[in-house]
Amino acid sequence: MNIKPFLVEEWMNEYEVGAKYNIAETCVDSVSLDELFALTGEDKGAFLEALCARRLTYGDIFGLPAFKEGICKLYRDVKPEQVIPTHGAAGANHHLFYSLVEPGDKVISVLPTYQQLYSIPASLGAQVELLHLTQESEYLPDPKELARLAEGGVKLICLNNPNNPTGALMPEALLQEIIAVARRHGAYILCDEVYRHLTQEEGYCPSIVDLYEKGISVSSMSKVFSLAGVRLGWIASKDERVLEECRIHRDYDLISCGMLDEAVAALALKHADKLLERNRGIVRENLAILDAWVQREPHLSYVKPQAGTTALVSYDLDVPSYDFCREMYHATGAFVTPGDCFEQERSMRIGYACDRETLQKGLEAVSTYLAQKK
Repeated sequence: MNIKPFLVEEWMNEYEVGAKYNIAETCVDSVSLDELFALTGEDKGAFLEALCARRLTYGDIFGLPAFKEGICKLYRDVKPEQVIPTHGAAGANHHLFYSLVEPGDKVISVLPTYQQLYSIPASLGAQVELLHLTQESEYLPDPKELARLAEGGVKLICLNNPNNPTGALMPEALLQEIIAVARRHGAYILCDEVYRHLTQEEGYCPSIVDLYEKGISVSSMSKVFSLAGVRLGWIASKDERVLEECRIHRDYDLISCGMLDEAVAALALKHADKLLERNRGIVRENLAILDAWVQREPHLSYVKPQAGTTALVSYDLDVPSYDFCREMYHATGAFVTPGDCFEQERSMRIGYACDRETLQKGLEAVSTYLAQKK
């Protein structure tokens, strides 16, 4: 199987560890176990004592019941048997494509988005069509263009809501238009929802599985719940064929997730409201800082994110984004992600969900670099 290099992950792998000001991070400011216990009010001693007494078997093959019950509360009416735990959302996306996509299938994916959503199906021999999102359309998909791409049939439509890297959020009315296209062709909709719930406005953010009988939601504990270290994600769907195929293929490449990881995740989801309150506060306060900074910088422009943890910021300098970001990294220690990792020229992805001091100092460092380029 031939697959293209994963550009954003290669960039993060090379530069993240040595960054002075990491404003490329996409997870909301990660928590330690001590911080998790303090935030939730759970008895740390009792939890660790029970955990340490467990034999390190494969654990619950289909997922710890308390973990799956916590996931179900994030949706309107998903049942535990409609949830399949995976090794992160990256594992969930890969597992879905491996389970559902065959050579010759038409797959439509938005662009820009997380590269998995188009490179993996292409590697499996699918006919991949790209639905381009533009700054002029506020990075929201055009249902008419989707309908045109779907002519002749489509098996799977891949969305990312909220979008990475732009922070665009598809409203329910737009999702319903997309669903109407999918329903005409009997297509599945895979929606990578790893930033769902991190909205700038109050109110419930609908999932694709809330709205469409052939909808597939992918999410994880990493971005929204600040627990990337447990490496847990999931697939949620009400479609029995999707669930059956994923269970069959799961025996070949997953078997089960880590029992220690699932215990920590179950505890966190038991108190999801507390983590969401903390993390929404971070992204809302930090986006205000980012927005004010962009407005002050004459060389920069963007579409203000409506949700998530990232923004795609364009610049008007005649410098390729890899050169721009690499030179800035070495000159100032500011670490951002080149827009070319998402096939978006002369732009950079900035993550604004880190701690406030890192964000402010990182943005100051970017300003210093921009001043030197004038």
